[in-house]
Amino acid sequence: MTTSANDLSSLQRKIWDGSIPLEIRLASAECRTFDQSDPYLIQFPRISYLPFLLPRLHAFFSPSLINPDVSPSDGWLSYEDVALKWHYPLGLLYDLYSGAEPAHQPGRTNQPGALPWKLVVHFTEWPDEQLIRLDAEGKILHDAFINSVKEADFLRNGSAKAIMSLKVEESMALWQAVETHDLALFNSVNQKLLNPPGVPLRHIPIKIYLPSSSATASTTSDTTAIAPGHLKVVQSLATPKLPSRQPQTLGTALNAVLPTVFVSRRNAILAQPVLHGAVVPLSANLEELGKAAAYADGFLHLAVVVMG
Repeated sequence: MTTSANDLSSLQRKIWDGSIPLEIRLASAECRTFDQSDPYLIQFPRISYLPFLLPRLHAFFSPSLINPDVSPSDGWLSYEDVALKWHYPLGLLYDLYSGAEPAHQPGRTNQPGALPWKLVVHFTEWPDEQLIRLDAEGKILHDAFINSVKEADFLRNGSAKAIMSLKVEESMALWQAVETHDLALFNSVNQKLLNPPGVPLRHIPIKIYLPSSSATASTTSDTTAIAPGHLKVVQSLATPKLPSRQPQTLGTALNAVLPTVFVSRRNAILAQPVLHGAVVPLSANLEELGKAAAYADGFLHLAVVVMG
């Protein structure tokens, strides 16, 4: 059954309206007061990126910093001593490290799913082995996002011609829409990437994130370790239709990529896929998910939750 355009648009709006309450504290080693400083509290969009918060965090914690001369771009955030990858959207980070039960580790003070999500901001001791350093102008974050958009465009259309053909003003508008969380502005550009004239859809951009317990499953797809959060990311080509010409579902795609984790195409037996904080039915049409539920970079970022 095909979902109407209005329903897909409504789903996208609900996803963009999604947010997570954050309680961010300054790292105790960088705080000039004996007790912890007051926390910075904010309701932040799931689809957005944590580095956008760094100027506000720096201004808020500046009176408490031992070294107030550090730059906002020196900032990085952690959860339970795990450095959070700044190029991952907030919603994905939460689903991976706190919202998904398999990410729970013994001894954690924060229970999975507890809100507000308690993070720590640091402005020194950058974790060079885990994170690429940011720059004061924001160019590195911008370039990382655009490169991901290009990759998604190439997967969808077989080339990155659609995004490379955008006018300079349109490329700037796409990034501005992400910075300002403006869905209408975003769609004015993104629709040109999703529907280039005369170009058939080849693949749905998808990345699958697994806890270490399930990441040992054998697969022929490209697998890259993610440290130090004991996760792996799996990427594989997912066509919009099966060889039988039937629509590809999330279940058929996951079964093809990770058959030992998703042993059934219809029912979640060993694990569940989580997207934007919700368990996605395996019967969901993959092409429709790609249109309505992709993150701003064009990818479906799926967290795998192993069932108890």
